Amino acid sequence: MGRMTSPADIASIERATLDAVCPAEVHEVPGWLLPYDPLPVGRAQSAVPLAHTPLSVPVLQQIEAHYQQRHRPTVFRLPESLICPDIGNALRTMGYTGQHGVLVQVAELVGLLDLALPGAATLSASPSTPWASVYTAEGFDPVDGAHRVQLLSRSRHVVYAHVSEGGQALAAGTGSFSQGWLSIHGMRTAPGARGRGLASRILAGLAAHAAAQGVHRVFLQVEDDNLVAQGLYRKAGFGTAWRYHYWRRAGPFGQRATDC
Repeated sequence: MGRMTSPADIASIERATLDAVCPAEVHEVPGWLLPYDPLPVGRAQSAVPLAHTPLSVPVLQQIEAHYQQRHRPTVFRLPESLICPDIGNALRTMGYTGQHGVLVQVAELVGLLDLALPGAATLSASPSTPWASVYTAEGFDPVDGAHRVQLLSRSRHVVYAHVSEGGQALAAGTGSFSQGWLSIHGMRTAPGARGRGLASRILAGLAAHAAAQGVHRVFLQVEDDNLVAQGLYRKAGFGTAWRYHYWRRAGPFGQRATDC
């Protein structure tokens, strides 16, 4: 569906995603990245294929065994296009259920640069107190926010952006520069400050930084039920490359994880 990406683009997007969220461990087996992290953030703890080629049940079983041998929950992050009836039935027989959908969207940098509004975002090479404060502000789950701050603070590829008004940080986001891409993560705007273009200022600021480094392609991931965010991204020129779902077992490790 949506915007075309090459096999090389798919692999580089998946590698760049893990460079941004920086899981505690990443194992690689032929055609797959197998990350694990104790924080409940989906992209940092789900096995993902590096190519959108047909899946096989033995490979899924081998990946499951890899996690089980390490006493860790198995989560698959699988493109929708790969879930043919046989694979879907096999996953369900193994005890997995497909959960919420996420859109991988790509754009050229020029669309983000055109979002520039009065009042630039503040960028920093390290996580700042104002940036972090947005994630635990009133209206957000403070535990989830603390997890996001912790996860996004440890990557060496990330630049941190926030917008303040009246001495208070109201919007935040991060840009990761890896594998030839700018990837956008952790976009947040305080509930009382939405609809004022603050998120656009974050995107434009990160895009200007990317342009200065000669990076011209950008991607992000957005939950498929987040229509407000999708509207902003559409204005910036983003189009959907593919949709994926998390496949998890029921039980203590089957609860929905958050995403960055």
